[in-house]
Amino acid sequence: MHRLGPSAAVLCAAVCGGATAQDGLDALIEVEPLREAAAEPVVAETAPPPRSATLEEIVVTAERRVASLQDTPISIEAFNTEAIEQRGIKGVQDLGSQVPGLTLEPFPTHNATLRLFIRGVGINDAQLTQDPAVGVYVDGVYVARSVGLALDVADLERIEVLRGPQGTLYGRNTTGGAVNLITRKPHFDGFAMSHALTGGDRNRLSARSSFNLPVSDTLAFGIAVLGSTGDGFIDNAGPGGDFGDREEFAGRLSARWTPTWWLTADYAYDHSDMRYVNAAFQPVLLPNTNKGAAELFKPYAVSQSVYSERRLDQLATGMPMEESGTRINGHALTLTAPIGDQEFKYIGAYRDLRDRQYADLGGGAGSMNYRVDTHVYDGPAALTANGGPTPLVVPTVTQEQWSHEIQLSGRLFDDSVQYVVGAYHFTEQGREDRNRLNHNFSSVIPLDQLDELSTSLPELDPLLGLLGVDFNRIELVKMVNFVNLDWTIDNEAFAAFGQATWTPPVLEERLHLTAGYRHSRDERRAEKFRISDTYLEVQSNGVGVGVPLSSAEMFDRVPASSAFDDDALSFVVAYDINDTLNVYAKSVESYKSGGFNVRDPNVSGATADPAYGAGFTDGFAPEFVHSLEVGMKSEWLDRRLRVNVAAFQADYEDMQINFLIPGTISDTKTINAGEARMRGIELDLTALVTPDLVLLADYAFLDAEVEEVIDPSGNNVADLYPFTSAPRHSGVLAADWTAWRDDWGELRAFVSYNYTDERQGQVITEDRRGLTSIPAYGLWNARITAAGLRLGENGTLDIAVQARNIADKVYPLMAIDNTPHADRAVVWGEPRYVGLELVYRYR
Repeated sequence: MHRLGPSAAVLCAAVCGGATAQDGLDALIEVEPLREAAAEPVVAETAPPPRSATLEEIVVTAERRVASLQDTPISIEAFNTEAIEQRGIKGVQDLGSQVPGLTLEPFPTHNATLRLFIRGVGINDAQLTQDPAVGVYVDGVYVARSVGLALDVADLERIEVLRGPQGTLYGRNTTGGAVNLITRKPHFDGFAMSHALTGGDRNRLSARSSFNLPVSDTLAFGIAVLGSTGDGFIDNAGPGGDFGDREEFAGRLSARWTPTWWLTADYAYDHSDMRYVNAAFQPVLLPNTNKGAAELFKPYAVSQSVYSERRLDQLATGMPMEESGTRINGHALTLTAPIGDQEFKYIGAYRDLRDRQYADLGGGAGSMNYRVDTHVYDGPAALTANGGPTPLVVPTVTQEQWSHEIQLSGRLFDDSVQYVVGAYHFTEQGREDRNRLNHNFSSVIPLDQLDELSTSLPELDPLLGLLGVDFNRIELVKMVNFVNLDWTIDNEAFAAFGQATWTPPVLEERLHLTAGYRHSRDERRAEKFRISDTYLEVQSNGVGVGVPLSSAEMFDRVPASSAFDDDALSFVVAYDINDTLNVYAKSVESYKSGGFNVRDPNVSGATADPAYGAGFTDGFAPEFVHSLEVGMKSEWLDRRLRVNVAAFQADYEDMQINFLIPGTISDTKTINAGEARMRGIELDLTALVTPDLVLLADYAFLDAEVEEVIDPSGNNVADLYPFTSAPRHSGVLAADWTAWRDDWGELRAFVSYNYTDERQGQVITEDRRGLTSIPAYGLWNARITAAGLRLGENGTLDIAVQARNIADKVYPLMAIDNTPHADRAVVWGEPRYVGLELVYRYR
């Protein structure tokens, strides 16, 4: 492994000296196990208590108040601490195959950035000027950028995945749904700690520790740290790091203070730092489609690339594969105060991130004459463009965000009305830049292409003549592109919201009527600086010169601004048929913010091709989703069988469509030109077969169709724009079996099969759909644990063997089709992994 930082041995020595706190939220807001589970053993007991004969209740806070999952009219997947451990979930990046209807994949050139889709709604491009469609929240704080979502979260206690638009209580950018990450809170119930050490294939080593430290009856602290290191599974035969190598450290300091009976203050600081080497795109198919300007050097690019439909163990870069890194800091303060029968809550937060992302999209053969990277370049073109070699530049993203939210919730009118009202304010500033002029791509142009080059660039012959170059005696020609970019954002959002549920005094108070409303104001500002210059390097009689072409792109600090207002409504009718069976019907609206497309090569519609009539400064407007949903939450057989089902239809309007500009590889126009509809069914089933055996089956069916895309010429080209990352079928089957229970502890096995149907990647035309599609695949995973082994009076030890992708399934995780050398290049999913984990707990 290419060493990324301090050794894992030092890290583990620092954090492996103690064990983790086994507590978390107050009992009212703790998500109970998805399986039947006993209460935590009392220290004085000599044997685990008998298991319950019914499924435990699951309690969630998806509607900004404590409620049973069975009483919450939302399609939710919830994971408690036990489920997170069983499934090996460390953060958002591990949820993709665990939640039917949720799809996630890394951004092509940046593995720490995740693209999330729920019910087919998401975003393919992770531009700083465009927002995601699935909201991610950490302890109620909105995380605005997809950058860094692949990092682990220290002391993660539970997760809630809300499927479908959440426009009333969560607001903008939740047209697909929302993901709530909830961390463990400190408590006053004595000192507790836990330590976990994990080792496995590919030099994986991780350690995590957490401590609960009550100082008094009113003040307690929580400390959590984790560190991990590991190798990727594809070696780099060229210089620099191996693809997929990763090292991470995360820490969290939290405090709970209750100075009076009427005030609780929760503060948390979190820090994450990950250093890694981006994954490699392996070429699979030769380029048979038109590559625009890259057609001139496509034959040479092919000759400098490797191709295989099977996963290769080794690829190569020509220039050193540099390290990427992401660092995130966050502060959050939550104040909670009862006011009679009501509760006031304030959530204030600040977060900042810094991200450096180096990628090499070359052909994997280690060529120095065909490169797609931002490393040093010292050819004649650099002398002409920069006065000397262009430097290594690692693209950098920085972002800061501030948010404030106030809520007032409670019950009114003899508890017949439950309500929550609030106000929200959010600001962010961000920047993406490459600092200086740098190499973007370069390639030799075969000499047999010179006639075509001369035809396409009639000004080239006279220019070469002025430089003293005989066109008929050219020995070598290269095309080189340099860029210098810097774009910034300055966004602000306001919202006021409210939701109330009324239980009228009729029908034995089994009818519940809910209405919600949110008004949002979005103000967005952006600035774009970009220089893109393309040169020809021509060598004749042993002398090389750099010749500038006339296709330069120039944005000199071009500002853009826009503002949007939105009013979102939600209505729910729910009816309790009996104490264990209820049904609901709901209507929900949500929107995703408008923004600007930094890949647009035109300043405005006035400077654009008349067929488009839009440019960077024109931006694009919000897109909207209106969803109708019916559902059932039920428990049967004396609460031993839980069946929850939801069926929905959603209309997707003013879709933000990226139109590829002909003759380019990645220049696009973003226009609100699409309409679509989604239909689906989601089923969550949990069965307590015996007190020691629980079976789970989760399934999602999705029928998503783009019905209209009006191109700049007025044609409906919906067939060219299918839904991406929207598998028709996805599901999870799992069994949780306690094979043996005795005085010493218990032996448990958790086995799951996770299936994802075929899905489309980002496509441009009908004949290219198959180039980025991801075939269906299923993964077997398992964890076998000897749990609760007594160590001393207050300590226990768990010993677990965990395996992912047991059958060693070879499958692509994502694919692209827009490199000059390949019509299909893929990043492979992780091969089989087997690891051993030791967890010590003291309480």
